[in-house]
Amino acid sequence: MSGLIDLNVIAGAKATHKYARLSASKARVVLNLVRDEDLGLARDRLRFCERGAAEVVSKVLESAVANATNNEQLDADELYVAECWADEGPVLKRWRPRARGRATRIHKQTCHITVIVAQLSSEELELREARLAASGAQTATAARAARVAASRGAEDTDEAQDAELEDAELEDAELEDIVDVAEAVDETEDAADEADETEDAAAEADETEEVSAVATDDVSPADEIDEATEAEATTDDATDRKEGS
Repeated sequence: MSGLIDLNVIAGAKATHKYARLSASKARVVLNLVRDEDLGLARDRLRFCERGAAEVVSKVLESAVANATNNEQLDADELYVAECWADEGPVLKRWRPRARGRATRIHKQTCHITVIVAQLSSEELELREARLAASGAQTATAARAARVAASRGAEDTDEAQDAELEDAELEDAELEDIVDVAEAVDETEDAADEADETEDAAAEADETEEVSAVATDDVSPADEIDEATEAEATTDDATDRKEGS
């Protein structure tokens, strides 16, 4: 067990996994890969490690990082694996049947895995920033901030495009309303013209009837008598001609 890091003096956090169902020797092989390494490098090594203990150690490391970020308000990019160790745990004794009625004892080893993460010193942070600047790489926080800014820019662009589309739709709707009003006005004017033409035709018909009625009324009784007299004379002439023949 180690105790070189005093968390009351150095900013950091600790996580412990008790009664892990693996031997301490197997866990120590994996812990030796991440001791005194930056958080990013430790995660990469555990991710690509083929040993079964790597998964358990990775969970303990993530728990320690969560304690540091949530409880101590530390930046995950400024953390490193300060200490890590595995202590022996209780042994689970089991029996396995063998030939001829015999039995063999089985010892199931357990261990307690502890990981401590601490904040890098200011000198180490400056050196790491200088190395990142020289290589052109970015820290995880900077890369995350860049992705967030890019996503927000894309969202702003989408919002601007949506606003433009809405404005265009409103303009189209206004134009359609104007066209509909103009068509309604034209239809009203056409109906008024048709009504005027109908009224004019009815007035002309009324005038024609009045003129014909007046012409019929202008025939006097004397003219009717003269016409009757002429008709009788014509009839007498015809009669005389028949008798003379």
